Amino acid sequence: MPALQLCPLLSLLLLGCSSTVPVMEEYSPGLSGDSGSPSSPPQGPGPPLRSKRSWVWNQFFVIEEYAGPEPVLIGRLHTDADRGEGRAKYLLTGEGAGSVFVIDDKTGNIHVTKSLDREEKEEYVLLAQAVDKLTLRPLEPPSQFIIKVQDINDNPPVFLHPPYRAYVPEMSNVGEGGTEVARLVYTVLEGQPYFSVDPQTGVIRTAIPNMDRETQDEFLVVIQAKDMGGHVGGLSGSTTVTVTLTDVNDNPPKFPQNLYQFTVLEDTAPGSVIGRLRAHDPDIGENAVMSYSIVDGDAGDTFSVMADSAGQDGILRVQEPLDFESRRSFTFRVEVMNTVIDPQYIRRGPFKDVTTVRVTVGDVNESPLFSQNPYSLSVLENQPPGTLVGVVQARDPDLQSSSISYSIEPVSNPEELFTINPEDGTLRTSIFLDRENKKEHSITVTASETDSPSQMSQVGVVIQVLDINDNPPTLAEIYKPHVCDNAQPGQVIQTVRVKDADIENGIFHIQSPSTVSDGNFTLQDNKDGSASLLVKHSGFWKSQRDIFVVPIEIKDSGDPPLSSTDTLTVSLCHCEAGGAVLTCHMTTGSATGLSTPALLAILACAFSLLALVSLFYLQRRHKPSPLSLCEDEDIRENIITYDDEGGGEQDTQAFDMSALQPPQTGLSGGFFHPPRMDVLPRVPHQPTPRSPQTAPVDVHRFLALRLREAERDPVAPPYDSIQVYGFEGGGSSAGSLSSLTSSSGGLGEEELVGEDIWEWGPHFRTLAEIYGVKKRNSIAED
Repeated sequence: MPALQLCPLLSLLLLGCSSTVPVMEEYSPGLSGDSGSPSSPPQGPGPPLRSKRSWVWNQFFVIEEYAGPEPVLIGRLHTDADRGEGRAKYLLTGEGAGSVFVIDDKTGNIHVTKSLDREEKEEYVLLAQAVDKLTLRPLEPPSQFIIKVQDINDNPPVFLHPPYRAYVPEMSNVGEGGTEVARLVYTVLEGQPYFSVDPQTGVIRTAIPNMDRETQDEFLVVIQAKDMGGHVGGLSGSTTVTVTLTDVNDNPPKFPQNLYQFTVLEDTAPGSVIGRLRAHDPDIGENAVMSYSIVDGDAGDTFSVMADSAGQDGILRVQEPLDFESRRSFTFRVEVMNTVIDPQYIRRGPFKDVTTVRVTVGDVNESPLFSQNPYSLSVLENQPPGTLVGVVQARDPDLQSSSISYSIEPVSNPEELFTINPEDGTLRTSIFLDRENKKEHSITVTASETDSPSQMSQVGVVIQVLDINDNPPTLAEIYKPHVCDNAQPGQVIQTVRVKDADIENGIFHIQSPSTVSDGNFTLQDNKDGSASLLVKHSGFWKSQRDIFVVPIEIKDSGDPPLSSTDTLTVSLCHCEAGGAVLTCHMTTGSATGLSTPALLAILACAFSLLALVSLFYLQRRHKPSPLSLCEDEDIRENIITYDDEGGGEQDTQAFDMSALQPPQTGLSGGFFHPPRMDVLPRVPHQPTPRSPQTAPVDVHRFLALRLREAERDPVAPPYDSIQVYGFEGGGSSAGSLSSLTSSSGGLGEEELVGEDIWEWGPHFRTLAEIYGVKKRNSIAED
């Protein structure tokens, strides 16, 4: 049992002592022993003799709390050096000297001037000295003495740390406790008959057995302490001790009801709380912590019960979905018990209790239930519209079931790829599906009750589009192979890979048809979806061809197998000895045949261009001729090609106009113009024979050879041409050079025009000389 410890209080009674102490003096041997007179030196011719120590001061005593009308004499100091002649002077220094203690400097009497308290200070240490009054020469060495303060019973007993608190277990026997207060004489003023105190030791104990905390858990006990053994004249003090009965687990838990009833709807989500059970336990703390459990009944795993975080209430939850149509009520028993049991009180009975719980399931109008969630269906690609995909089914779980109507959420089927029968939930395709376009489709199907459309459920349907072999294999990319003119037999010049839009199985057959294969190359199937193009022989530098065409036939392993034919166009290049390409005759790629839509588009463009040309031609032929050259029109539209020089102008020697005339052909005039020298001549191209080269080729020699061939080639650009103009330009700052619209106003205007020609620049110098006009500075000189 825990004992209660209280701070002991001690009261000390100090007995008073006499207030005066005789002065103790030491005399030399053989001297007078009269205590009231100083020692007399021996008479004789020699010097006077003094004792080794003339005076000794012991302790002085003073009673505390003494308050008289006059200062109290507590002692006297005297030295044998004082012969009564009035020459000795007594001095006092140290603690309280001059304030608490004063000394008569003539007689040496010491008085105390104020009341002293021993509890504040028990003793004072002072220093006394006797000196010659005139010369202040010390008559005796300084001597230290102590003044002690005597104690009187002026303080009652005081409890140092009130209030006191003690703890005693409930249901304890008599005498339990052992709480000590102090070592005086103690009595209990309040708290009887429950507690008692030992008068000598101050130990507080219980006075009655089996005190129940549940009846009263706290008591106030007043203890008195008295000094002087409790006799008359002694002082006393009191304190309060609060005694608390601590709890023990002496009470079992108890259900206040024998039956608890709860109602829960069938659509309650698992994990939801449906009720609380509370057992009563009068204990507190860990002694009142309880646990709950289902012990028997038909609850199974449908319900669970467990204590809350405080260990007081039992929380009843539903653990599995409920179905009113399957079961409408459950009955089971719940047990509660303490988690901590004290074996000392197990005799009071089992610390547990049992009650009955009944749960009633309420009916609700439930939404339709799908047989699966989600659905996973599949359909082959390229099947005709109306092909069956699968069936989605739902049922009404209520007792009075209603018919179900099905529909597809429009948001999940924006392209209307699928349809559903609203009565039986049959899903069908509405268009052709292409797996290569989209492999998987997700839609949402809604099932609602016909009688109550608000009761509806949705389910996700994932439709996989299954593959069929409907795409032939093709080359994986556009290849641009080339062969060097110094290539050797067996050299790989290109590796091609195959792709198939269908589900690839990695098995393809790649070959070059023997009937149309090029004899310069061979195609090797690598059996891994790729093929290598190899050189069959050397000597390409002797070849007169720049382009080689290699057909490729690709076949997959589908059922049925599909095949396609592609073409590789190989260009001949001039390369260094290490294989680096120097020049190629043309950039080629994989040549593939044009599809029918492409051919139709090209023909449509050609016919459109032909119709546009015909329209311009007819408009040109039916255009009316100009009415008069003198009309205010743009002269450039009325100028045609002249076969002779302008009349009256003497410019035949200055400039040959025949260079500006187009050559006479049978196509002059009309929409088509005569052939021009600045375009590619319309002559059949005859390739110039090239001299054979030996490998390796000298770079300088090769370039010189190619330059000579280009210079001799009549169809190779650039072309030397003469620009023939059928009309004058409108952007010249000189204006029109024609004399058709010029006036014959007089010589002054002609001279003015001639003079302006010199300002047009050096390109018009010859024209100015034709007009015979001189520069302005020359005219001024004339």
